[in-house]
Amino acid sequence: MLYVCPECSRKQEPGGVTRGVLEVVIDSLPTAWPEAPAGSPGFLTGFLPLDDPELLPPLPVGGTPLLAPPALRRELAAPRLWLKDDTRNPSGSTKDRASQLVVAKAVEHGLDTVATASTGNAATALAALAASAGLRAVVFVPASAPPAKLVQMASYGAVVLPVEGTYDDAFELSLAACSRFGWYNRSTAYNPFTIEGKKTAALEIAAALAPEAPDAVIVPTGDGVIAGGLAKGFADLERGGIIERRPRLIVVQPAGSAAIATALRTGAASITPVPGATSVADSLVVAAPRNAVHCLREVRAAGGAGVVVTDEAILAAIPRLARLTGVFAEPAAAAALAGLEAALAEGLLDRDERIVLMVTGTGLKDVAAARRALPPLVPVEPTLEAVERRVG
Repeated sequence: MLYVCPECSRKQEPGGVTRGVLEVVIDSLPTAWPEAPAGSPGFLTGFLPLDDPELLPPLPVGGTPLLAPPALRRELAAPRLWLKDDTRNPSGSTKDRASQLVVAKAVEHGLDTVATASTGNAATALAALAASAGLRAVVFVPASAPPAKLVQMASYGAVVLPVEGTYDDAFELSLAACSRFGWYNRSTAYNPFTIEGKKTAALEIAAALAPEAPDAVIVPTGDGVIAGGLAKGFADLERGGIIERRPRLIVVQPAGSAAIATALRTGAASITPVPGATSVADSLVVAAPRNAVHCLREVRAAGGAGVVVTDEAILAAIPRLARLTGVFAEPAAAAALAGLEAALAEGLLDRDERIVLMVTGTGLKDVAAARRALPPLVPVEPTLEAVERRVG
């Protein structure tokens, strides 16, 4: 299996950004929107490196709605704000998009075991998609991952290996294990089809807004693969002549794990790892983002930028997003709203632009974090008088 460039990967440092990340180039892209529904196998066939759409797992992925949230638009005075609700994917996150294609490639090559390193969502996504295709999933996750995610991936039947260490430790262990045991490695950016799978969100966003196109997309970012995948999707559409230009990507990272956003803000050519990276948004916590080089290049190519938000802003965004849109997001996904407000305050966006928030994971994955942003729930006596006193 070819994962990374053999030449560039010789410069790889243990625990460092992935060297030699490969990008899939499709020779003949569609030049018009397919007639099939967005997210369906017929829609994806021309855009993905897959000869037979029947190889895709039977569990439907993608086709998630692009919402026009009226209350949030009014609150932010942003009349053309949209919300891509990827919480509706089968395992509850955008990571299903990458796992869908990786599992299809495993089936195509006759492989029976797929492994990955993950902070939680990628492992859960792989577990779900592998289960639907009848493959075995082996997942390496930090032992500190939210319990809901651990329970979810184990319920799908994956071999769950909680690692006593960080995500970066889990990543290195997954590489070694796949090499030793011959498993197909889905790990983010290391497998080029993860980037290719995540580009499907960009295709759906552009199709939903056609004939217009988004001006900017707000992307919560950890390893940089979702941002890189969105950039790849919009670039493919531009290359095929379906859209005139790519939107700007605004990368959002928490203050305790902001290697990519910091590089974008300072103009640095490369990222500086963040030892001991930490945040309430566990899905965004990584010391050395694996797809940093590709992500920086693609975000800059489209005139994008990076913003850094605090954990307090992320937690506050969870109930605010739910209250104003009806979408319950985990901390990493709610970071999109916190990032949007930061970008507006910094003048990186115009409120009249067509802006899309990527909401990447359901709040059910980390209820404990959401609970921290709410006042105590005090029991009420079972009387109408008590209800009146409470409600007013």
